[in-house]
Amino acid sequence: MKKCNKKLEELIKDVVIPDIEDYIDDIFEEINNKKNVDDDVKEELEQMQDMKKDFLDILNDIKENTLDAQECVELYDEINTMIRNKEN
Repeated sequence: MKKCNKKLEELIKDVVIPDIEDYIDDIFEEINNKKNVDDDVKEELEQMQDMKKDFLDILNDIKENTLDAQECVELYDEINTMIRNKEN
């Protein structure tokens, strides 16, 4: 259990959060470069901010030791699958 929590925590801190923050920065840059921003861009920004909050909540669950073993494994596998799919 602790091993999964540690691996999940490192994955989120070292890969996921920095990627989300980079993407949010890109969206803000796009917003700054346009006079009129369409609703799709605003919605995308909101979704990314919500996603970052969700991952921060997961980190908090790990810190408070409230994430069960099965959920940890499922999250870890799902995140790795998302990363692999993003790379392809």
